[in-house]
Amino acid sequence: MNEDNILNGKKVAQSVKDRVKIQVDKLKEKGVNPQLTVVLVGKDPASQVYVRMKGKACEKLGILSNTILLDKNASEDELLSLIHKLNNDVNVHGILVQLPLPKQINDQKVIEYINPQKDVDCFHPHNVGLLVNGSPYVLPCTPAGVVEILKYYKIDTEGKHVVIVGRSNIVGKPAANLLMQKNRFANATVTVAHSRTKDLPSITKQADILIAAIGMPQFIKKDMVKADCTVIDVGTNRIDADNEKGYRLVGDVDFDNVQPFVEKITPVPGGVGPMTIAMLMQNTVTVAARQNGLEPEGV
Repeated sequence: MNEDNILNGKKVAQSVKDRVKIQVDKLKEKGVNPQLTVVLVGKDPASQVYVRMKGKACEKLGILSNTILLDKNASEDELLSLIHKLNNDVNVHGILVQLPLPKQINDQKVIEYINPQKDVDCFHPHNVGLLVNGSPYVLPCTPAGVVEILKYYKIDTEGKHVVIVGRSNIVGKPAANLLMQKNRFANATVTVAHSRTKDLPSITKQADILIAAIGMPQFIKKDMVKADCTVIDVGTNRIDADNEKGYRLVGDVDFDNVQPFVEKITPVPGGVGPMTIAMLMQNTVTVAARQNGLEPEGV
């Protein structure tokens, strides 16, 4: 594989973590010890992996990390009671409830119960509103990670046509809001397409920057992109494979066929995935600083 056009998310994530480590050290000099508490309900294997990765990232950066495990049959009231305690614990700066939650618990009710000042995912409606308004308290982790990749590789977005395939509250919608703001590495013309878009290839082939976040393995084919396009693949999907695990990870883009054809592309794994955790670390430091009347850039 020719790697000349690969956007290396691991490298970018490390640059973010290096920045965060400096901020953590400066906060500690001021008596602030950033702390993230993650709540996991049940034992979903994928969620357990993500939670462990978050804990390891915190440990390496000097961020205090605590994981609270609840039984899969825990009630909604039990979870809300726990969040209430965390909201009122001054030592806990960031709260993250790992999704998805069991069916007996209303995801949105839980999201709205978290103190917006401790919402490191940027899922709370208050923080979503600030994002749309152009004055975010924190940035949504995965979309912010996409922008960090564009910044690192100096891929200009101003005036460019960005097509986002996917309209989720986690990636599609917030990414659109980020990239349309009057900011550096934004100022783009944004089109949001999805699984119900008619003649989708006619839209995706207009993209200067294509962000694939539809959650369908290898959905974006070579004939859906133009040659000078930058492709950001947000998808992570398991497909059957003849190996020890019995599966391999692929993105929402048919990487093997698209990669030689386009200008730049993120791989899966090793692209956007590492950025999500890196930006979570940044958000944890940001909320810790702001809860103490500081700005992370100035600590």
